[in-house]
Amino acid sequence: MSYKLLIINPGSTSTKIGVYEDEKELFEETLRHTNEEIKRYDTIYDQFGFRKEVILKVLKEKNFDIKTLSAVVGRGGMLKPVEGGTYTVNDSMVEDLKVGVQGPHASNLGGIISKSIGDELGVPSFIVDPVVTDELVAVARLSGMPEIPRKSKFHALNQKAVAKRYGKESGKGYENLNLVVVHMGGGVSVGAHKHGKVVDVNNALDGDGPFSPERAGSVPVGDLIKMCFSGKFSQAEVYGKVVGKGGFVAYLDTNDVKGTIDKMEEGDKECEKIYDAFIYQITKSVGEMAAALKGKVDQIVLTGGIAYSPTLVPDLKANIEWIAPVTVYPGEDELLALAQGAIRVLNGEEKAKIY
Repeated sequence: MSYKLLIINPGSTSTKIGVYEDEKELFEETLRHTNEEIKRYDTIYDQFGFRKEVILKVLKEKNFDIKTLSAVVGRGGMLKPVEGGTYTVNDSMVEDLKVGVQGPHASNLGGIISKSIGDELGVPSFIVDPVVTDELVAVARLSGMPEIPRKSKFHALNQKAVAKRYGKESGKGYENLNLVVVHMGGGVSVGAHKHGKVVDVNNALDGDGPFSPERAGSVPVGDLIKMCFSGKFSQAEVYGKVVGKGGFVAYLDTNDVKGTIDKMEEGDKECEKIYDAFIYQITKSVGEMAAALKGKVDQIVLTGGIAYSPTLVPDLKANIEWIAPVTVYPGEDELLALAQGAIRVLNGEEKAKIY
């Protein structure tokens, strides 16, 4: 039996949608929203009706019969911490998405819109591996300061998707493997996957771990405290230095890794220094997660947009291949990953989890 799925992935100024028949993409659209349109609404939830209407309008223009859908799948938002998997969107989840229990984020609208459309059609609605996926082992939560436990916020959707892909393609099964997965995009997350669970990972959402194109990474805490109390910066300005204006942006005033590599190869020594430090920090994080797995690593998986780089990937592999073989799945196919999560439930491979 085949399944037709509507996939909804809201971003801050756009909404990506896709229609899939099983894992085959029928069409995909990125619906752009102007600043003027977004500014009409006081909260992210207030955008719900507007974004839903735009989605349905495009589907109608595509002459797609929404009554043929088997399910609607949304990007998971800032919910309470949950273990990985595919979740049925229920009323409790919608209420938490409305208020953003771990913060406001456009992805909170994914589950809300999915449930609304799904309920009208009489089909199920799901989210898959939200950013707040939390499978940390107990020791990984202790930071050294009881008031500030370590949190799991990372590129869970893509990390889980490529880990399961490797498990399937290797014939060994994700649940039987120890993997270190490295997602390299605007942020970098490095996760230790032990028999189907991400038992340790850096909080990439808040800039922890290696520095990246837009995040500062784990910076010296004492100096950060002094900066916070210097009187020179507001809380928002300091956070912006950590997330959004850190890493490559802070050093080179760009988040373009490819452009940085191009300049490095033309002889730019400053770009070379930042590039080398970027690889160095990722290398250390891979070693850290390998140690968390007690050195028993079956495979290292590189993914995310930066994994397309024909320069960076070999350089990084040269640093880490002594730990385990390296597989590269470049890009971040979020719509397909969301579709795959729903399909696993619809075909009985997995059970839908309840929030």
